[in-house]
Amino acid sequence: MFSLFDAEGGSKPPTSRTQAVQSARKSAPPDVNLSPILSREARVLFLDVETTGLSWFYDEITIIGWAIDGAYKVLVKGEDPAPLLRDLASATVLVTFNGTLFDLRFLQKTFGELVLPAVHVDLRYLSRRVGLAGGQKNIERELRIDFRSDLEDVDGAAAVLLWHDYLRGSLPALQKLILYNRSDVLGMAAILDIVMARLNLQRDFWLQPQAFEEIARRIFGEPVPLISDRSLRPAVTFRSFASIFSDTAAERARIVGIDLTGSEKRGSGWCVLEGANAETLTVHTDEEMVGRIIALTPDLVSIDSPLSLPFGRTVVTDDDPGRKQYGIMRKCERELKRRGVNVYPALLPSMQGLTRRGMLLAARIRSEGIAVIESYPGAAQDIMAIPRKGAGIEYLKRGLSDFGIEGSYISEEVTHDELDAITAALVGSFFLAGKYEALSGPTEGALIVPRLTDGVDAPLVLGISGRICSGKTTAARMLEEQGFAYTRFSLVIDDEIKEAGETPDRAMRQQFGERIHREKGQRWLCERVLRRVEGQSLIVIDGLRFPEDRAYFVETFGARFVHLHISAPDDVRRARYAEDAAVSFEAADGQPVEAGIAPLAKLARIQLKNEGSLSELKQSLDQLLLEISKSGKCLSQ
Repeated sequence: MFSLFDAEGGSKPPTSRTQAVQSARKSAPPDVNLSPILSREARVLFLDVETTGLSWFYDEITIIGWAIDGAYKVLVKGEDPAPLLRDLASATVLVTFNGTLFDLRFLQKTFGELVLPAVHVDLRYLSRRVGLAGGQKNIERELRIDFRSDLEDVDGAAAVLLWHDYLRGSLPALQKLILYNRSDVLGMAAILDIVMARLNLQRDFWLQPQAFEEIARRIFGEPVPLISDRSLRPAVTFRSFASIFSDTAAERARIVGIDLTGSEKRGSGWCVLEGANAETLTVHTDEEMVGRIIALTPDLVSIDSPLSLPFGRTVVTDDDPGRKQYGIMRKCERELKRRGVNVYPALLPSMQGLTRRGMLLAARIRSEGIAVIESYPGAAQDIMAIPRKGAGIEYLKRGLSDFGIEGSYISEEVTHDELDAITAALVGSFFLAGKYEALSGPTEGALIVPRLTDGVDAPLVLGISGRICSGKTTAARMLEEQGFAYTRFSLVIDDEIKEAGETPDRAMRQQFGERIHREKGQRWLCERVLRRVEGQSLIVIDGLRFPEDRAYFVETFGARFVHLHISAPDDVRRARYAEDAAVSFEAADGQPVEAGIAPLAKLARIQLKNEGSLSELKQSLDQLLLEISKSGKCLSQ
């Protein structure tokens, strides 16, 4: 499509008919016939779309209004689009306000490739050339254009809520939404007349005086057909917790959602989501949060706060040496902005305290072996078609309730932070169900956003923990024989030992393992362990030793990670230990790197006691795999 006035910074509008023709012909594609738009047969179509929100990526069109040939027409979602498509195909000029960045994106998303008029006049940019800036309503006020009688209380945000009211059975809400849309369409006609006149383009461009405002006034005086005459019913099926999460690990999971604030002085929203039942409160201190989480031992914690730094950054403050080079935004934030979702950069000065607090809190929780994901309730609400808290608490309550979330929050007074905490927990449900997208950049933690269809095809991963000589390596090798890709922490540690010029043995592995845990962190080691089996669909990880190991693998694989703890009596383990080893059984069993196994054992979903024969161990493993394959789902806790 040839767009004459649709981009800021483009060529200045021509000031004579000759220049108009020359400019148009110079910029138009070779196959565009310009003669119709420069003749008396020109057909101008004014168009405006209403949507469920601002994100072209996630939101949807609710109604489309347009005016052509002296008439206003409207298409409501669910109706036959043929009349609109015919008018678009036959028009020669399309007029929008910010259509380049908004309306046309939504049209193309909804209808695919469209036959559009050869010329697109975007009034947002054309108006700036005569000193008219801001949104359409601001320009209308400046020009004293008024097609908004009895609509003073309606803006873009209110238009979204009118659609939600209609979906719940209110035809008057739809009637008002259409009137609001008509006011936008008619307002554009008046703006175009004035702007073209100020640019001295009115006669030269159209080859005849075009009184679009006069036509708009006539349309404005005509009644709009009553919506009830159209026999409309809401053309939507509400999504629900049951329909999305039935027969998934999220169906009965216990998830904690936290809408974190930057300071303990201001309370944070807190939610415990058990399946589809939510209970909320406000908490203040990190100690209280961690204490509650340890007592609950949830399957997952979902925090609304940045939990990582942008690539290249080392601290949250602006005195970071990498501040100028790497900036304040992570890849996930850039991607959400590209999709039309408003999000604050992680290291914006006003966000630095929140980011610091979120990272420290997540580290505390992960040290207890409990997985933590980062969520953004605003994006989740956009995806789930639930009004954000900015629309008002009652709308957000109703949206969550319609989704199928039960709890006392429906009838009791709660804060908007508590409602966002429910949404944060719901993101955890999407994560455990495998219906999510992980947005991240190099060295950056992932921001989890829901997907309404399956989003992740994660491998099945069995992580095995146990004390020395409990049989964890034997069990892992048995699984390897059944097709699982085998990896273990000691293989990575051996590489470190060899790189240091030493010879790997049990004592050296324990020494280096303790150093890596202290200096590089357990998550670094977990990442290296997974690199050895990257791309495999079945994985067994031998030798989980710290609670952080479990947290990392749940965060990486969700409910597809199964934590198996194998135990055996001390006398059996001692008998299995090689007594001629350089280190005694008691000394090896008492090494600091073994200290995390006891708390890790309490977190395991499956406990297996291995004090019998190898055939009995294999039989137990076969039964475990059979149960997993039958259920089609698994959960680490």
